[in-house]
Amino acid sequence: MFYKDDRLALFIDGSNLYAAAKALNFDIDYKLLRQEFSRRGKLMRAFYYTALLENEEYSPIRPLVDWLNYNGYAMVTKPAREFVDSQGRRKVKGNMDIELTVDALELADHMDHAVIFSGDGDFRPLIAALQRKGVRVSVVSTIRSQPPMISDELRRQADNFIELEELRSVVGRPIREATPEE
Repeated sequence: MFYKDDRLALFIDGSNLYAAAKALNFDIDYKLLRQEFSRRGKLMRAFYYTALLENEEYSPIRPLVDWLNYNGYAMVTKPAREFVDSQGRRKVKGNMDIELTVDALELADHMDHAVIFSGDGDFRPLIAALQRKGVRVSVVSTIRSQPPMISDELRRQADNFIELEELRSVVGRPIREATPEE
């Protein structure tokens, strides 16, 4: 489904991709991910979307965000909102769907193929809109986890579904377990 002359853009829903890879028990090597899709076409842009807790002394995602920012990814972040649910549990909310959708629609006239790294069914209308503009859309997620990390509606709407498990050998690395010295 990829053509060498395709102008490609990657749209990575950070929390969704992280959850899918974790469910498959591996981490994404983002340098290898860029290389893989640069090989598949003319990679114009690789967007990474994530919400950040601004008031945290140390955020575990901060080193990744900084690395991506210096290594060819267009970072799109916003402050996450923190709240306590009705059971008294601390929750973090930071949905990036609108930002991803706006960027994809703005680039639609300049790309041939959009690759969306998410299984979120909320992106189905975005995929339909991109397709109406003549853009082919691939979705990367997994059906091999329990439960599957992609909605059926999203899979059906996409021109191409890429099983994340099948990318493991190309873009994955084993999850690094913390050692007692750390």
